Amino acid sequence: MTDPDRSRQDARDGGSWPPPEDRWAPSQQVSVHPAHAGAPYTPLPAPPAPWPGSVPAPAVSPEQPPEVPDIADGTPAARSKPGRDRYLDVLRAVALVRVVVFHLFGWAWLTVLFPSMGVMFALAGSLMARSLSRPAAGVIRGRLRRLLPPMWAFSLVVVPVMFALSWKPVREEGLWWFVKLGSYVLPLGSPPYPEESGSEGGWLELSWADQAAGPLWYIRAYLLFVLASPLLLKAFRRLPWVTLPAPVALTAVIGTGLVTVPGTFGEGLLDFAVFGSCWILGFAHNDGLLKEVPRYLAVSSAAIVMGFGLWWASGHLTEEGWNLDEIPLAQATWSLGFCAILLVYAPSWQKLPGRLAGWDGFVTLANNRAVTIYLWHNLLLIPAAHLVDELWAVPWFGDTFGTYIEQSYEVLVLIAVWPLIGLAIVAFGWVEDVAAKRRPRLWPNGAGRVRKA
Repeated sequence: MTDPDRSRQDARDGGSWPPPEDRWAPSQQVSVHPAHAGAPYTPLPAPPAPWPGSVPAPAVSPEQPPEVPDIADGTPAARSKPGRDRYLDVLRAVALVRVVVFHLFGWAWLTVLFPSMGVMFALAGSLMARSLSRPAAGVIRGRLRRLLPPMWAFSLVVVPVMFALSWKPVREEGLWWFVKLGSYVLPLGSPPYPEESGSEGGWLELSWADQAAGPLWYIRAYLLFVLASPLLLKAFRRLPWVTLPAPVALTAVIGTGLVTVPGTFGEGLLDFAVFGSCWILGFAHNDGLLKEVPRYLAVSSAAIVMGFGLWWASGHLTEEGWNLDEIPLAQATWSLGFCAILLVYAPSWQKLPGRLAGWDGFVTLANNRAVTIYLWHNLLLIPAAHLVDELWAVPWFGDTFGTYIEQSYEVLVLIAVWPLIGLAIVAFGWVEDVAAKRRPRLWPNGAGRVRKA
């Protein structure tokens, strides 16, 4: 299996993983005085009539799950409402599932149906803006503390296996090769890996290292956005309507071949340009700027931007067709418009409504383990495929149902990969808790939380 979701040698999609920081809430704040929280009931005289136009504060839901991390941070920040905004949690969970499905099936139209990476960057940008109400240096340290340890756990498994399978330094690159190897510790560049490793048809097929290293581009891009956020936020609050489209303009220059920036710096700059407007759109969501724009104007403007993205893509289709990950300017504009509509119409859910309530455990688990899911899913698709292959070797079953196995092969792999992702969550997910200075948990789906009366 290859990683079709990259615009260069490494995948451009995935995230969340999703990796996978504290999460999101609208910007207008409604608070409940702590003196009243949990106070016993005492009959009181009828309150005076409210002032015209006043709105009562919403009740705090006792079933609200604990604060869970964004793809790199779990620190609760000053939030606009008590508890978490579950609508945004749902978006993150959907983005992660879409990433897994895309990396398995490779359907290009999925990048149009739901641009996962743009959504994940927009949500993370909103959280970053909210967190920057605190001193920037402390916020950045907290983000790095939550982002890097899960990646280190991943690297401690993957890199030794690469060397064990006869991977060696490239002599022609000298010391520079070892500097690039440091990207598995501090992801400021593209990490090296053997183009072929393992064995043909083995549990670690020849492309497994490429599969493993593919999602690390997101960690690099996220880290760059975190480091740049204090300056970006200042620029946005001074000139919002100039700062917001600026990354798209940069994409039009360096993402279309008009200007070529070579090397690792060029790769990082292109990622920054393509998804920068989505990140800054998160600033606008946090600051309430989107609420100040008439909805019809915001939606119509977003639709025009998305239309341009599709028009541009139609004239620059690649071998993978409508895979926007291979068409930077189309990805930038389509993702920006798509995320703008999602955030303009964003409801504020303290708990999942209606039929969505049945998915509460999955949504909570996906958000608590976004980094782990994103880092490991692509690699785990390989053993999932081998498990399905073993069905042909089962006596009687393989002979009887062989045709059905072949016809539904990818679906069976999709079913098989989720238990493997669950094992990765149990084996490595607790690192996210340790990084966030929380008590380690094996399966944080919110099922064991105590409900207060």
